[in-house]
Amino acid sequence: MQSLRTFFAQHHPLKATTMRQATALFSPATLRKNHFFIREGEIARNLAFLESGIVRGFYRKDNGEEFNKVLFSAPSFIGDYASLICGRPALVSQQALTDARIWVADYRQFTLLYETCPDLERFARKWAEAIFVQKEQREIELASLDAARRYHNFRKAFPEVEQQIPQYHIASWLGISPSHLSRIRRKITVT
Repeated sequence: MQSLRTFFAQHHPLKATTMRQATALFSPATLRKNHFFIREGEIARNLAFLESGIVRGFYRKDNGEEFNKVLFSAPSFIGDYASLICGRPALVSQQALTDARIWVADYRQFTLLYETCPDLERFARKWAEAIFVQKEQREIELASLDAARRYHNFRKAFPEVEQQIPQYHIASWLGISPSHLSRIRRKITVT
């Protein structure tokens, strides 16, 4: 629970009463490797704080191929936000790539606190803005950088992840084939 408190404080300081009310909504849980937090087609009801572990958000193309849209590494929030906000079925599944410790809260209960805790609403806005900036940066990188540069940026952004998950998940996140990633990695080790 301390890591959740620290996460809140890093994004926006909360009053002690707000912190107590917000953290009281979260219950500890374990998300085992390969288990899902949410699957495509389900309507999201919960968000979770990822205290440890790695979770991927992915979708399937029409041909069945999976594309890793996002990688979450601790500390972070997970949950299908479009489904949470709009009440529509999730388009993206979220699956643990490692065993993960999470703290789960009912999203509706969390957002109800905004009425009496404007500092929590401000936290949520700042956090959403940070996610928006990350998402935009990722989209620009996918469109404008070559695969080697995207891989370099991945290693900077997720230095602890590469040794913990299969390379094909990294390749998918980079938008390249596993064999292309192998060639890039060989070039790096040679130079």
